[in-house]
Amino acid sequence: MRWVPVFVGALLTGLPACRIEQRPPPAGRDGAFRTPAESEIPSGPLGLSIRRGRALLRHTPDSLPQHAPSALRCFSCHMREGTKAGGLPLVGVYSRFPEYRPRNGLINLLEDRINDCFRRSLNGSALPRDGRDMRDLIAYFAFISRGIAPPGEVAGQGLPVLEPLPPDTGSGRVLYREVCGRCHGADGDGTGLAPPLWGPRSFNVGAGMARLYTAASFIRHNMPNDQVVVLTDQQAFDVAGYVLARPRPDFPGKADDWPGGDPPPDVAYPTSAARQRKPAPSPPLPLPRPNPGGLP
Repeated sequence: MRWVPVFVGALLTGLPACRIEQRPPPAGRDGAFRTPAESEIPSGPLGLSIRRGRALLRHTPDSLPQHAPSALRCFSCHMREGTKAGGLPLVGVYSRFPEYRPRNGLINLLEDRINDCFRRSLNGSALPRDGRDMRDLIAYFAFISRGIAPPGEVAGQGLPVLEPLPPDTGSGRVLYREVCGRCHGADGDGTGLAPPLWGPRSFNVGAGMARLYTAASFIRHNMPNDQVVVLTDQQAFDVAGYVLARPRPDFPGKADDWPGGDPPPDVAYPTSAARQRKPAPSPPLPLPRPNPGGLP
């Protein structure tokens, strides 16, 4: 997901049929946090731990193949090495834990949150909580959150909220081929520039990015990464709907998510607690449902 030069004229050939609009990026799209300078990394064992933690985030599948067997790395989703406003930044994360998470109904420590990403977004397995890898990751999170006091709330954290729109997966299919496939591959299986978006080496159905609203906002405010074109809100929902309707790995135990019975409306799988409650109104949007076993 690195920036690469492209030939704009060639890219835009035939795109009017896809309704691509040339317009300014969303507000804050280019924003970046002020983070400690490289020179502020201390010498000695702590500095080595911080640098190794950053390297693990940069090269996750190569450095931790037993725990991250997918083709994704942590910085595939945490843009600009976790420092981009509106791009799932990691700045301030260290200061936000412990926190309650309704997805598992527990008070989570930072170690819990990291391992949740390994199990879901990286479709892998949890790190030992007291091992060197976990300690180094937390050392890096603490370093880039320096000066941010609890509860760690910062402007630009997470993703901007979009008004929900019904996805047109047919339009999303065309948009994907014209705009996204050049980096993520025509069949969504990734290239040397960007990771796979579906298939066995992508994130699984339990990942946060497998939710429509999350994926649409990420696409709208961060993709395409070279900003040759800028999608509208509707186009972002269309592409997200198409991508999430493609096959991807399952997540065992997903039915136990949101034990309080209150899953968000864009969760594309049933949960046990929600089934036990009184029937709720239908979701406001027709949501694409990922199919772990094959094509929809």
